[in-house]
Amino acid sequence: MLKAFLCSSSFFLLHSLSISQNLHLKGQLLASSITSNDVPDNWQAYESIFSYVPTLSFKKKNTTNELIDFEWAYKLNKYYVGDSLYDNVEDSHRLWVRYSNEKIEARFGLQKIIFGPTQILRPLSWFDTFNIKDPSGQTDGVEAFKLQYFSSNMIGLSSWVINNKVDTLTYGGRGEITTALGDFGFTYYKDPLRSNRSIGQIGTPVVGSNKRIAFDYRYDGFIGFWNESVIIKSTKSNINLISIGADYTLPFLNGVYVMIESMHIQNESKNLKSNQNFSAYMASLPIGMIHQATYISQREWEENKTYQYLRWSSTYDSYSLNIIIYMNPKRNEYNMPLNSLPKALSGFGTGIQFMFIYNH
Repeated sequence: MLKAFLCSSSFFLLHSLSISQNLHLKGQLLASSITSNDVPDNWQAYESIFSYVPTLSFKKKNTTNELIDFEWAYKLNKYYVGDSLYDNVEDSHRLWVRYSNEKIEARFGLQKIIFGPTQILRPLSWFDTFNIKDPSGQTDGVEAFKLQYFSSNMIGLSSWVINNKVDTLTYGGRGEITTALGDFGFTYYKDPLRSNRSIGQIGTPVVGSNKRIAFDYRYDGFIGFWNESVIIKSTKSNINLISIGADYTLPFLNGVYVMIESMHIQNESKNLKSNQNFSAYMASLPIGMIHQATYISQREWEENKTYQYLRWSSTYDSYSLNIIIYMNPKRNEYNMPLNSLPKALSGFGTGIQFMFIYNH
């Protein structure tokens, strides 16, 4: 219903505003191949992904700084295991229409909702799938109505209503304050959905309907510093997450960017209490105008698991070449049945991935 309404309203919008010069077409083509030394039973030793996301956008701005714009992106994704087609995805990636002026912004449709300063561990990754390790920069969207109000350059308020996969409406709001001491964010979200799900980049499990309250802060000075703290109260558990991070660019070579993050998770369910601690480190070095080397290490302290990631990127005007090497625990190192783990090669054992991205 939402997609049908957006398609019809967008068609009317494009035909009623005399807009040929305001239409823009762009797209992202991705080809990737991966192999690993940890291959599941009855699986192939290499996988390939071919993806194309064409995007049509429209903007119309009048003399009073009012803007009406629209974006539609369609995702075509083919996933091969060996020489066999394993999965084929053809669906809308973005489909929204927006009205904005100097004070408000209202956007309706399939859109990206992302916030919070943490870069890797990301306890505030509630509605997105963004991963800093993915060179494409893509993230899934949610069907939502989002309203933002900017009372000044220092204060911004936003609220949203999200329609999830089982047609249950969830809602929340966020306030952001910018001061000389840093940027502050306060977020509230109520989710009545009773099914089990995971949130954040780590995938913290949440059981039953829940309420979430979060605070985040970022300061940019001699060093960058940030914090995200989240309280999740569900019908069956109470979860507290707190993360801190800092970054700095070392003044040698072409500037070596270094970053560190740490996160603590406390989960209370009935009479049971568990604690998890995570750390993440990143270093990035530009080499000339085209090449860049990035290293990321993540560690889960209680289970003594380490995840290593190294990427060499060569970025040109419209395309990039990426070579990725990762070293992760093997499937048999997890305390869970092997058939409950994903079949995909990515994320297990030692592997190498080649990725070509073309943007037009």
